[in-house]
Amino acid sequence: MVEKDQLLAYIYAKLTYAPHLARELTQIKETRQPFRHRNVYFKLKEYVDTFLARETPGSSENRIVVLPGLRGLGKTTLLLQLYDYLTQEKRIDQERVLYLPTDELKAYLGKDILETITVFVEDVFKTSLVNLDKQLFIFIDEVHFDKSWDVAAKIVYDQTKNVFLILTGSSALSIEMSVDLVRRSQRKSVFPLSFGEYLLLKYNIRLPFNVAENIRALILDPSKAAADSAGDLWGKVKRAMLPIGTPLEKEFEYFMSSGGFPFSIYLDEKSTYERIYSMIERVVAKDVFELQSFNTETRHLITRIIYYIASQTPGGTSDIKLANSLHTSPTLIRSILEVLEKTHLIFSIKPLGGAGKSVRKSWKYYFLSPSINAAIRSELGICASGDRKTLGLFAENLVAAYLFRLKETTHELTGLFYDPDKGGADFLILRGVEKVLPVEVGIGEKGEDQVKSSMKRYHSEYGVVLSRTGNISMDRSILHVPITFFSFA
Repeated sequence: MVEKDQLLAYIYAKLTYAPHLARELTQIKETRQPFRHRNVYFKLKEYVDTFLARETPGSSENRIVVLPGLRGLGKTTLLLQLYDYLTQEKRIDQERVLYLPTDELKAYLGKDILETITVFVEDVFKTSLVNLDKQLFIFIDEVHFDKSWDVAAKIVYDQTKNVFLILTGSSALSIEMSVDLVRRSQRKSVFPLSFGEYLLLKYNIRLPFNVAENIRALILDPSKAAADSAGDLWGKVKRAMLPIGTPLEKEFEYFMSSGGFPFSIYLDEKSTYERIYSMIERVVAKDVFELQSFNTETRHLITRIIYYIASQTPGGTSDIKLANSLHTSPTLIRSILEVLEKTHLIFSIKPLGGAGKSVRKSWKYYFLSPSINAAIRSELGICASGDRKTLGLFAENLVAAYLFRLKETTHELTGLFYDPDKGGADFLILRGVEKVLPVEVGIGEKGEDQVKSSMKRYHSEYGVVLSRTGNISMDRSILHVPITFFSFA
C-alpha cells in the first residue's frame, strides 16, 4: 500500500508540475515567445483532433503514436507543445493530460508504465481502463527504459478506446516494436531538421507549396519536363527566402555545420556544439547501455569510435581497420557499431556489387546530421570553417542522411548503397530489385564522369549530380540539381 501511495503521489506531482514544465521547455527563455512547431507537430495535432472529434468518444483507431528518434531532436518539446494545445486551446482538464518521463519513473520508483497508467486511471478517476468513459491523454517520454513498454501500450489499446498514447524513445523503438503493436499504432520517426524546417523555425518562413514532395519526385523519376518545372519551383523558393536578409548559400553552409537540431535555432555555434557533445555523452552513457551490456571500460572505446568516424574523410572503414587502429577486437567493434546504428547516432551504407548483390568490402559510416560531424571535428580541432574540403564532407554527409531518411520513412527505396569500384558514384539508390540510380555529390562544379561510370556498370537509365553551382537541368540521362535545393527535401 505504501508503494502504491508513493506512485499516486508521484502521478499527482506530475499532473501539478506539467504546466510549469511546458512553459519552461516550449518557450524562448529570454523573450518567453513560444517555439515554432516542427512539421511532425501538425501531424500529431491532426491525430489528437480526430480523436477528440469522434461522435463516439475515443473511437479513433489512431490512438497510439510512437515517436522514435535520436536525442536532441525535440521529442519532449513536441509532447509538451501538444500538452499546451490540449490544456490551453482545447480546454482539456489538466488532470486528463499526463506527462510521464520513463527514465525518472524507473530510477526513482522502480515502477513500469502499465502499473502507473493503471493507478492513474483507478485512483484519479475511480474507474478501470475497461470502464473508462473520459478521454485521457498520456504522453510517455523515453519509453525504452521500460523493457515491457510495447506490451503496456497494447494492453491499454485493447482495454479502452478512451486513452490517446504518444510514446517517445530512442530510434531502436522501431526494432523493439512487436508485430501486434505495429498493427495498432502509427510510427512517426523524428529526424534532424531539413533546410526548409530550419528556415521555418529560424525565420518563420513557411513555403506555400510542396517543395519536399516535388524534390523527391524529381530525384526518383526525372524527366526534362520535371526538371523544367523544378527550375520554376526553385526560383519561387529563392524569392520566398529573400526576407531572411542573408545570402541563401551562406545560410545553407551554416545549416550544414550547426543547424541540424531544433535547439540550434536559439543558440550560437559554440553553445550548439556543447549541446551536441552533451547529447552524444547521453547516448553513450544511457541509450547504448540500455540496448546492450558492455563493461564500463568499453564506454571510452565507444566514444573513441565515434570520434574516429568523425575524423575520417569520406570512405569505407572495416571492423578490422578500426580494431587495429584502436587496439581491440573486431568482434567488439562490430557490436559497438551495431548498437550505435540502433540509436541512429550513426548509420552505415554498404557497397553494392554487380547485379544488385552486396559485396564484402568496407562500409561507409555517416552521422544522422552533418552538425554532429562538425561538432566533433570542432572539438578535435580539425573543423576549418568555410574550407571547401570540409564543406564537401558535410555535403556528402547531408545527402547520405537525407537518402537514409527517405529509405527509412517511405517505400520508394529498397536499398541505399555506394559503388565500391574506383571512379564510381557516391551513392546508389536501389528501387525494386535491379533498378539502380547513381547519385554523385560535390561542393563545387561537379562533372558527370563518376555518375556515368556507375550508370554503365549497373545499366542505369539515368543518374543524378548534386552540386553547389548551376541550375536544375536534365541533360540526356543525367539530372543536375543544386544541393541547396535538394536540402529542402
